[in-house]
Amino acid sequence: MLGAALCLPLASCGTQSQIVETSFETYPEITHATLGEPYVPVLPEATTLTPRDEDMARVADYIPDILTELKYSTDHNFTGQVIYDFQDVYLRYGTVKKLRDAQAAFAELGLRLKIWDGFRPVSAQFALWEACPDDNFVANPNLGYSNHTRGNAVDVTLVDETGRELEMPTEFDNFSAKADRDYSDCTDTQRENAMLLQEVMEKNGFSGYFGEWWHFNDTDRYEPEKIFDPVRVG
Repeated sequence: MLGAALCLPLASCGTQSQIVETSFETYPEITHATLGEPYVPVLPEATTLTPRDEDMARVADYIPDILTELKYSTDHNFTGQVIYDFQDVYLRYGTVKKLRDAQAAFAELGLRLKIWDGFRPVSAQFALWEACPDDNFVANPNLGYSNHTRGNAVDVTLVDETGRELEMPTEFDNFSAKADRDYSDCTDTQRENAMLLQEVMEKNGFSGYFGEWWHFNDTDRYEPEKIFDPVRVG
């Protein structure tokens, strides 16, 4: 629902944003000074950290063959204005792992995922609500948080090997009845493509929002991310 390498940008849920690159052991205490000898600490070899499921992670670092076209980073969306100023897709690492499995399943069919929207900062949710104050399509940030702001929701479609989008019931952010998952008012091709997308996503740990064929929530829920800013880590 709208109102839902590896040096990795990470941010723990509900904590100050941070970019974690390597982990070092704590230096041993300087005891040589008492012997009159200079102490030179030996740094252990740096190692890349594995994110926790709740950490924010850049999708491209883990799924390099996935396509992205963030609609809200341009004015080519239903609001006619730029909603957020970043180009990379971020999600909870736990959600990224599930999306990677879905991408692998589609690859076996000669298809790929294209992402239209992922993590959405709180400020962006307010901008969307101001543009479309209808809780049928946009989560009211004054009452709660979109799953997009939790970092566990993604808006996607399917493309073929050339990157051409498959025919789906509607375009992105179409608020007509054709956008829902009833599919009875679609062509056979549109229905088959939408149902394939839904089936594979659900098999890999996502649930679809009925009103929007493109929107999927991770079945694992996370707290809203109020601090992480993709602009500052991009």
